[in-house]
Amino acid sequence: MLNKFFTSSSPSGHESDTKRVYDACVRPLILSVDDEQDVTDLVQFHLTRAGCEVLTAANGRDALASVANRRPDLILLDLMLPDIDGFGICEILRREAKTAAIPIVILTAWATTDARSLGLELGALDYLTKPFSPRELTSRVQRLLNLRAE
Repeated sequence: MLNKFFTSSSPSGHESDTKRVYDACVRPLILSVDDEQDVTDLVQFHLTRAGCEVLTAANGRDALASVANRRPDLILLDLMLPDIDGFGICEILRREAKTAAIPIVILTAWATTDARSLGLELGALDYLTKPFSPRELTSRVQRLLNLRAE
């Protein structure tokens, strides 16, 4: 589980210097936004196994409502959504003080350098293209949650 293994070691590497980033009872909340059910199912399966709680949204409006209702620790965001695209959602979240610091990872089939650049310019911290490795996704989520906790 991610929350059991999220630790941060000191440069000396001594176990006594290691601090737990997430308490064993706390499960990071991830919001997965994608209109493809198989993608959200895959993300939910792997991140739940890794110790996260995963909420899903199939469009931009539902994603924004979900964030307003319960602030996630991290958002996985597709760019091609049926109503508000991922760029728009990124922009909206970064404008609001309450949501500006939520880490966003773009998870999309759109693999152009222009899309990647724009996503990062709009405030995403990472960009992962489909198809993706569940192990890589879990690793990137873990890294960003650890960075945020520090």
